[in-house]
Amino acid sequence: MTTDVRTADPDQIFVRVVSAFGHLLHSAGVPVTPERSTRFGTSVALARPETVEEVYWLGRVTLLTGHDQVETYDRVFRQVFEGIIDFADFRGDSNAPAPPSSTPSGDRSPGDPERSGETPTGPRGTSATPGEKAEGDDGEEEDTSVLAAVSGDERLGERDFAVCTEEELALIKHLVDRLPLVPPPRTGRRLRRHPSGARLDVRGTLRRSHRTAGDPVDLVLRKRTQRPRRVVLIADVSGSMEPYARIYLHLMRGAVKALGAEAFVFATRLTRLTRALGLTHPDLAYRKALTAAPDWSGGTRIGSALAEFLDQFGRRGMARGAVVVIVSDGWEVDRPELVGESMQRLSRLAHHVIWVNPRKAAEAYEPLVGGMAAALPYVDTFVSGHSLKALEDVMEAIRAATDRSPAGRRVAA
Repeated sequence: MTTDVRTADPDQIFVRVVSAFGHLLHSAGVPVTPERSTRFGTSVALARPETVEEVYWLGRVTLLTGHDQVETYDRVFRQVFEGIIDFADFRGDSNAPAPPSSTPSGDRSPGDPERSGETPTGPRGTSATPGEKAEGDDGEEEDTSVLAAVSGDERLGERDFAVCTEEELALIKHLVDRLPLVPPPRTGRRLRRHPSGARLDVRGTLRRSHRTAGDPVDLVLRKRTQRPRRVVLIADVSGSMEPYARIYLHLMRGAVKALGAEAFVFATRLTRLTRALGLTHPDLAYRKALTAAPDWSGGTRIGSALAEFLDQFGRRGMARGAVVVIVSDGWEVDRPELVGESMQRLSRLAHHVIWVNPRKAAEAYEPLVGGMAAALPYVDTFVSGHSLKALEDVMEAIRAATDRSPAGRRVAA
């Protein structure tokens, strides 16, 4: 027997969701018993949670028995709760705004409403307040109890980060998690046995020839192994890049966690954020990152920041053979010649240099700004990265980073 969400009591819908959540956890391998499911439902009924984050922690403390179950719990929780339930219906007053969150505006915990698409003005993909009639409505109330989890993806794909609202940026940060982070491969020094190898393994062949009376009928071949290439991300967090800095900080954390990448930010000076962004809890990671970079939204000194990176880290090996991604609009308050000198040094060390400039998306854009004009001759791939769709070009550029020859250089749209 099915329940029509237009007529069903919201509490009844939520009880069914809670029950289904326990079954899904059990199917995924978490030993959830009926007693623990009852305890979770009772705690939800008593606490009357107002945000998805509160439901997340209620379930985590009542349903789990070990830390090794957290990853599975997070995955199932996102599947069940993110973008599906409108918690305005369960607060008792659908017109009341959601309470302010104490979490910083960066990445949120797995159950945070901003990650799931819920906003103070309405559920994911909508701009009207729940319970109110939109303009031009002829009297029928819209169904806001159950929402599609991908309602805003296509709409936000081409939208420039600089003109997005806080609610749209929160959804974009959630969608950034889905972008594939694949490091470019490099040929390792070690050899491994492989049927299509180009080098003969003499010892292996002789050893195997004992089976055929000393006749080397079966040749053993070896080939070089493929290893992931190091990725270094250097992002401009000056005032002119502030609308994009938050999104790229979120992307940098994902690269640090998934690829073991190195992360730096700069405005008037260079700050290494690899250790801060590598912390498990996202809120703590972003808080430490913001504390470590006191020049956030300050002036721009690209040349001195790149020179500092090369002197302290690049020449010691971090930039050697690496794919270096620089995110900046190219505005330089110091001498543009210093940017050119630093980029020339970097191009000699790095395997591939990618420059991401959100201003490139403008139709009449020309790289005439002093810093950008000085850096461009030493850039292998030039992309905009101004929107969610353009971020896919950045990911593809990292994955496909190949040679340093002039023929291999390209400029993406």
